[in-house]
Amino acid sequence: MRRWVDGFVERHGPAQSRVTGGAVHLLAADGSTAVLSPLLPLVPGALEPDAVAVLVQHVQKAPSPLVVVLVRRGGYAVGVVREGRLTASKVGSRYVQSRTAAGGWSQQRFARRRDNQAAALLDSVADVVVRLALGDDGRSVETGTCLVTGGDRTLVDQLLAQSRLSDLAAVRAPRHLDVPDPRADVLRAAVDRALAVEVLVTNA
Repeated sequence: MRRWVDGFVERHGPAQSRVTGGAVHLLAADGSTAVLSPLLPLVPGALEPDAVAVLVQHVQKAPSPLVVVLVRRGGYAVGVVREGRLTASKVGSRYVQSRTAAGGWSQQRFARRRDNQAAALLDSVADVVVRLALGDDGRSVETGTCLVTGGDRTLVDQLLAQSRLSDLAAVRAPRHLDVPDPRADVLRAAVDRALAVEVLVTNA
């Protein structure tokens, strides 16, 4: 992180840094900007003069465990990360039919089938989340847990609306990942993205 910031300064000139909206904002001498967003937002307060130093210290304390839940119509992936390592995971596939252009009774029949398929998918995912990410009672969330989601946001929201996942939903991070149909390699890439600091550069 520090090396990246040093490179930004070399290209654009000395930069002022501040914390706004949970992220570090850099404003370089040539007018270029960079926004560095960690998984868990920074809390403004008694910050050091160098906001980047605060960010580096912040990201070294990654949430543990980190639960990653990816859901799309083609399937799901659930992973549990401890100290930066994927320690438990499950990937599964279930088909949820896409919307159809048919009208009348056919459209209603397809809609009911799609709803039933989606419900079956979400029940399967919830079972896996409970088994991998929750305590022996199937409800408690370990202190320090953070949830990162990805895929179809509507399906994910419906999943987390289940009462047995309410405690996990309460520790959901703002970051939501755009992913293809979940597979083992997609889950591993999603873990890396979840733990990364996202950088948005705007050149002057």
